[in-house]
Amino acid sequence: MGPDRSELVVRVRERRQRLGLTQQQLAERAGISRQALVAIEVGKLTPSVAVALRLARALDCAVEELFSLPEPARLAATLAASGAPVPPVPFRVRLARIGEELVAWPAVGESGEAEGIAHEQRGERLLVEPLVDPAALERGLVLAGCDPALATLAAYLRRWYRDLRVIWVPVGSRAALRALARGEAHIAGTHLWDPASGDFNIPAVRRELAGRGVAVVTLSRWVEGLGLAPANPKGIRGLGDLARPDVTLVNREPGSGSRTVLDVLLAREGLEPAQLRGYQRELRSHRAVAEAVASGLADAGPLVSPVARAHGLAFLPLLEERYDLVVPAELLDWPPVRDLLELLASRPVRRELAASGYAVEESGTLIARLS
Repeated sequence: MGPDRSELVVRVRERRQRLGLTQQQLAERAGISRQALVAIEVGKLTPSVAVALRLARALDCAVEELFSLPEPARLAATLAASGAPVPPVPFRVRLARIGEELVAWPAVGESGEAEGIAHEQRGERLLVEPLVDPAALERGLVLAGCDPALATLAAYLRRWYRDLRVIWVPVGSRAALRALARGEAHIAGTHLWDPASGDFNIPAVRRELAGRGVAVVTLSRWVEGLGLAPANPKGIRGLGDLARPDVTLVNREPGSGSRTVLDVLLAREGLEPAQLRGYQRELRSHRAVAEAVASGLADAGPLVSPVARAHGLAFLPLLEERYDLVVPAELLDWPPVRDLLELLASRPVRRELAASGYAVEESGTLIARLS
């Protein structure tokens, strides 16, 4: 016999009574005392594995029908407003505590991980069954942004903090900034070009996070352009080729950095969206665009050089960009955030990013403090 485990759900009495057995009869069949059976039925005594098996055999059922753990308590969480379609319940979610709120992002399969299952939705509120110890949800860091390098940083942080859950949410730049503004992420990654000033990210951060104290730190530089089918069989040499009837485009969603660059440069070329076959086909990540082009579903799509390289695509460069991380001022001294920013300047991370096609000379550089 084992120690008392009050969390165990016991259904021995219900099964015994359904079969019309007395406590003495069942105790004799199972080879235990009546006093032990009484203690098991009222939850004061947890049976050993052998006793549980004998009770199940005596009652002609599986052990799981007699003993089980209770369903975990469901937690209330706020559904992050990612802009992506929300699947019908039940669906898997990434979960983390951000400030006073438990925030849930639909798990999109980038990492295969999830902290919970949403069973009920009422507007922006979810009832979630946790898949991890609820205490672990207090130790989560949410990185929102489209750069796959965020997954690399997350992997390094997990090695340093075994009990820290690092969640990468792959959303576009403007969506990441707005998630930060709503308190749905700890850090936002962005590569938003401002054509009027020629600057990157600072104008957008001032607009989206007006009045919020933040630090803007460079992750890397990369080249924005068009991902093309391997070996470029359509011979695409410039944006004007996208208007050819034999060329099919796939696009990013409005508010993403890639879409911003494409729209501005198309306008400068005098090209209208209606002239481009496939312009309205919008995908929500660099990876999705790369996979569409690599599989032949499209001939071209706005993409950044490291992702095109990782998928073996030809590439037409259009603009060099700076990708920054935006960090709320109040989180700068939080150890996971402090270590994340230090990682940007570390040799192992720089070597890994450089091998993937990033320019890392400015990685870890503080660009601005805004208040």
